[in-house]
Amino acid sequence: MKIATWNVNSIIARLPHVIRWLEAVRPDVLCMQETKCTDDKFPFEEFSRIGYCASVFGQPTYNGVALITRQECAELQRGNYEDQEGAHARLLAATIDGVRIVNVYIPNGQAVGSEKFEFKLDWMKRLRSFFDANYQPDVPVILCGDFNVAPEDRDIHNPTLWQERIMCSTAERAALDEIKRWGFTDSFRLHHEDGGHFSWWDYRAGAFRRNMGLRIDHMWVTTPLVARSINTWIDVEPRTWERPSDHAPVLAEFD
Repeated sequence: MKIATWNVNSIIARLPHVIRWLEAVRPDVLCMQETKCTDDKFPFEEFSRIGYCASVFGQPTYNGVALITRQECAELQRGNYEDQEGAHARLLAATIDGVRIVNVYIPNGQAVGSEKFEFKLDWMKRLRSFFDANYQPDVPVILCGDFNVAPEDRDIHNPTLWQERIMCSTAERAALDEIKRWGFTDSFRLHHEDGGHFSWWDYRAGAFRRNMGLRIDHMWVTTPLVARSINTWIDVEPRTWERPSDHAPVLAEFD
């Protein structure tokens, strides 16, 4: 089973890239974030044409998550159960081949200390509550998506430059670790211990060319999937294409 996560930064703008990538890589599941598209405008037909189903939880201009799958999803959950009406479209969960996949787009937070930063920390706290209330860590669960947090200094191209800045602050890392302690393992770190692996690069200052990035897109798994993990890797090739997303796909393969 091959599962991928990718912040596409607008599915309408990036549709040719996503279709090209799916046809080449053929994952069983692609979890997308920041689709920036309402459900009625989502290009379902394009995915159906190449043999995929699409389950979506959209929002105009901002946010939006989607699951692109080879088979129909079961037990689809759009949003956190605690969400109020009109909440951000940031969580989409489904069961596929006995694995519960939770696809999230954690808020960016804008700047440390801002209102959006406090919203981010609260959202992460509620995500931990979501798992406490609804799942058990001894069953196969994957939490994946754009977490908007680099967990450790080895996930940052220049830790000194990013110290206590957004996506790298102590408070964000603590909130993320609280989610992890529910029962998750970072599947990427099962296979790659060294630094220098990134999934996001700013569009500015030649950041991608200079590999000035952050590893903020993640694939976390519960114990039953740790034993089944074959590999987890970042596919940087789509970041080299014309007009790319600023994120690269992360893939995990399980037996």
